[in-house]
Amino acid sequence: MKIKVDFDLCESNALCEAMAPEVFELDDDDFLQMHTEQTTDENIANVRRAVAACPRAAISLVEE
Repeated sequence: MKIKVDFDLCESNALCEAMAPEVFELDDDDFLQMHTEQTTDENIANVRRAVAACPRAAISLVEE
């Protein structure tokens, strides 16, 4: 699965970073950065939690 972020919706509130720091990170200017767009067996549970926690529904998972 691929991780998609709608940066127009993203408020950079860092909930995703708290849930999946191996994938999401806020930079020094408080803009969301992604370390990867791909899910793995190791990160999928955390990414799903980040998707569910996003208050703006800016993160989604899509089948490739």
